[in-house]
Amino acid sequence: MFLFLFLFGKDRVDKAPTDISITGNPVVFKFSNPKKSAHYETNSPEHGSVLAASPINIVIDFNFDLAAPSSISTTKDGQEYGLNETVIDKNKLSMRRDFDPQAPDGKYKVIYNACWPDGSCHDGHFEFAIDRTTASSYEDLTGRKEVTINMSEIMFKPRNIIISPGTKVTWTNDENVEHYVNTETHPAHTYFPSQNSRALKKGESYTITFEIPGAYPYHCSAHADTMTGNILVDGL
Repeated sequence: MFLFLFLFGKDRVDKAPTDISITGNPVVFKFSNPKKSAHYETNSPEHGSVLAASPINIVIDFNFDLAAPSSISTTKDGQEYGLNETVIDKNKLSMRRDFDPQAPDGKYKVIYNACWPDGSCHDGHFEFAIDRTTASSYEDLTGRKEVTINMSEIMFKPRNIIISPGTKVTWTNDENVEHYVNTETHPAHTYFPSQNSRALKKGESYTITFEIPGAYPYHCSAHADTMTGNILVDGL
């Protein structure tokens, strides 16, 4: 992952030595450099990520209060796949827009316009891809009403799973190190806020029920670089 420097108060395009290329089976995705607006912090999905299903929404985080008419547009081959209107979160630091769960595989470009209370607006963009063939390596737990994920050896076990809508998922910490369940990204944790636990000590658990089909990447914020997982809610 490239570390992109943030230039406060000025739009710019981040430079990287080369474009990012990610190879699937048999798909190859090449991502151009993102553009980050003023006050940008993070976005979900992350730039250059390849998801095993559609994201449930597109979320962009900032370090300054957002205002109307901030907007998000997500397109592929000239077609819009964002659903409903762009919404600014109550804390005014994030904006989000629902995404089409039936969006086809391929590369998507997110173009956003971030506006502030003084009426000024700044644009930015990033890219991600959907490749449903990558779900072939996930553990298929569809049809179950309840699923348990153990937190052990600084890992989620199982790490990547497919479940049905309405499945209750419980994470249990099996070791002496404290763990968290946190939605993307780090440290904003805004993609699916219900998937954010308190610190879990040994023997403690956290449970939520997944209803909306789509991809749910997550991590432990205490071990964000290595302890990651993915839940795919199958809408078929």
